[in-house]
Amino acid sequence: MDTVRFRLALTAEQIRSYYAGVARQVVVRASDGRRIQFPAQWLRRFVTLNGVSGLFEMRFGDDRKLIDLRRIGD
Repeated sequence: MDTVRFRLALTAEQIRSYYAGVARQVVVRASDGRRIQFPAQWLRRFVTLNGVSGLFEMRFGDDRKLIDLRRIGD
């Protein structure tokens, strides 16, 4: 199992593009420099009126599929 951390700061307007179906994938740069791409639907539980922001941690299985995403800080 692999764990990756990254910071994310999306405005409310940027989040709307995900809900509208314009963008389906989120691409981030992990703290270790890796480029990570994942389905935007994983962010739904973190959306506020201001968008989505914070320090996140995601876990991948051995098959490289996303298992869990959680917010671990501001």
